[in-house]
Amino acid sequence: MADQKSKHATLAIDGVDTPIELPIYSGSLGPDVIDVSKLTGQGYFTYDPGFVSTAACESGITYIDGDQGILLHRGYPIDQLAEKSDYLELCYLLLNGELPSGTAKEEFVSTIKNHTMVNEQLRTFFQGFRPDAHPMAIMCGVVGALSAFYHDSLDIDDEEHRKITAHRLIAKMPTLAAMSYKHSQGQPFIYPRNDMGYAENFLHMMFATPCEEYKVSPTLARAMDRIFLLHADHEQNASTSTVRLAGSTGANPFASVAAGIAALWGPSHGGANEAVLNMLDEIGNVDKIPEYIRKAKDKNDPFRIMGFGHRVYKNYDPRATVMQQTCHEVLEELGVENDPILAMARELERIALEDEYFVEKRLYPNVDFYSGIILKAIGIPVEMFTVIFATGRTPGWIAHWNEMIGSPYKIGRPRQLYTGSPKRDFVEVDKR
Repeated sequence: MADQKSKHATLAIDGVDTPIELPIYSGSLGPDVIDVSKLTGQGYFTYDPGFVSTAACESGITYIDGDQGILLHRGYPIDQLAEKSDYLELCYLLLNGELPSGTAKEEFVSTIKNHTMVNEQLRTFFQGFRPDAHPMAIMCGVVGALSAFYHDSLDIDDEEHRKITAHRLIAKMPTLAAMSYKHSQGQPFIYPRNDMGYAENFLHMMFATPCEEYKVSPTLARAMDRIFLLHADHEQNASTSTVRLAGSTGANPFASVAAGIAALWGPSHGGANEAVLNMLDEIGNVDKIPEYIRKAKDKNDPFRIMGFGHRVYKNYDPRATVMQQTCHEVLEELGVENDPILAMARELERIALEDEYFVEKRLYPNVDFYSGIILKAIGIPVEMFTVIFATGRTPGWIAHWNEMIGSPYKIGRPRQLYTGSPKRDFVEVDKR
């Protein structure tokens, strides 16, 4: 529980004799919060569209300071985790609150590897989707359907059941993601292999075929691992809040995560790196970039440069610094210097870091800009970008769901400012 400060906020309302005292709480980091829950008993609600000024929960998982460009997972800076750790170790950290010992990490990795296969009947489930179905539409369906195949551990009040389900979701998401891609390509599904690392295994399931052996480049596997790691959690964003809200009803974790996937699908959230590539397609070639830069600076023009700036970060996105380095490693490894899309991306990056307009408004390249370039270079189609985001975000969703379920919680019930018609009497149809 957050510490209550000795001071209170006092709310004076016109026409009310006695001011309302509201307690103030302090977390371990970040601004103090004013507890407004007692306002309901006084006949008032707060009005906060988008919940941008509302703390809906307590959490000890992730901390963000957007002004300073800080992102901490369980207290550890994201740049240190990206440099010294790996995705599965971060999964353990998010779920358990502490970094694992060597033995604990080996056991966790082994557990995840042993859960990567999915029930064979799920193969026929995929046949119900059109080949041209968006992979995120498929993921919404198949992840929700997991509860029908793995209903042996759905008691949300049982800590061991929650642990098993967390392991299953983290392990099976890359398998389902790769299956959704193979379905769209009309290719046979590739089974996961326990002798491969997490990201390596995902790329193998994506691009291997039964016809010939496919060797995954260590550079590309490391890049994919970092993409997963840098997207693992990002505090109370739209999809995580959706998982918490769905979970607050008592919904099982598969259903709650499926709800999170649906929220992530929106172009303003998980579709941002897909929007980057669509923007580059619209621009067309490097020669047209100055024209589009002028359009972006024109307040009356609807065009916006995608992949620059961030809703939370008013400084440089700390994840982008790591992703930038990874991006250049991948491009060097693949030798795709002549790709026109990547050439445009590099030129936009150069302009954003040097142009006074972008620097003044702090429109730095964000993690979506670089991850989109990396995924494009690897050969992953644009419609799969958000699926990969969902795969990486799974441990964050589960950690938040588990944190909520493991503590006293209330079913989510936001209020509203009603602006519709006042009470009126029904009029019979022949009198209207």
